[in-house]
Amino acid sequence: MSWGLGIDGSRTRSGIVSLRLAGAAVALAASLAATSLASAADCKSMPAPSIDWRECNKSSLLLSESQLDGAVAADADLNGTDLRNSSLVGANFEKASLIRSSLAGSKADKANFARIEGYRTIFSDISATGAIFTSAELQRADFSNANLTGADFQKAELGRANFAGATITGTHFAMANLARAKFKGVKFEGPIDFNGAFLFLTRIEGLDLSQATGLQQWQIDQSCGDTSTKLPSGLNAPAGWPCGHE
Repeated sequence: MSWGLGIDGSRTRSGIVSLRLAGAAVALAASLAATSLASAADCKSMPAPSIDWRECNKSSLLLSESQLDGAVAADADLNGTDLRNSSLVGANFEKASLIRSSLAGSKADKANFARIEGYRTIFSDISATGAIFTSAELQRADFSNANLTGADFQKAELGRANFAGATITGTHFAMANLARAKFKGVKFEGPIDFNGAFLFLTRIEGLDLSQATGLQQWQIDQSCGDTSTKLPSGLNAPAGWPCGHE
């Protein structure tokens, strides 16, 4: 039986249910509106620790020396933005777009850069110990003189990336594309993980890779070493390194 409002205006069963549903809908709409306003307010806010810039458009801005520790900028548009010498410790940039941006000289220890778009992004002199770069698009990125101790680059696209002078102790490059990447003068102690990494014409001249893990002969055969390159036990330098003519 369907109940409604009685002749005398009293509430019946269906009326009470309808009122409750209407009240819930109003509450939900108010909550969504508040969330939307808060998000919009954050997008317009100045840099600050723990700021929420999720999905915000912050492209082509001058934000050097910003304090963004613990900030959330996942899915944000930061293309061409200047973040040099900023503090980004523990910040979350997952899936953000950082094409041609500069984070040079910044401190980004334990930051999350997983799946970012970072074509030609400048990370030179950055401190990114324990940072996550898994599955990131980092073709031609500049990591020169960066501290990448314990950083994770698994499955990252690093074609022509420059690691010259970087510290890569304990860095993980498993399944990464390192074609034509440069490792001139890198500094590291102990093993580095190259399991399944693509090393086509990767510059490893002068490196002591005797403790590297995951390396196989096919990787060495297509990379670019020299007489001072040291390899793990069981692997041999090819008769002629592919880049010997350069």
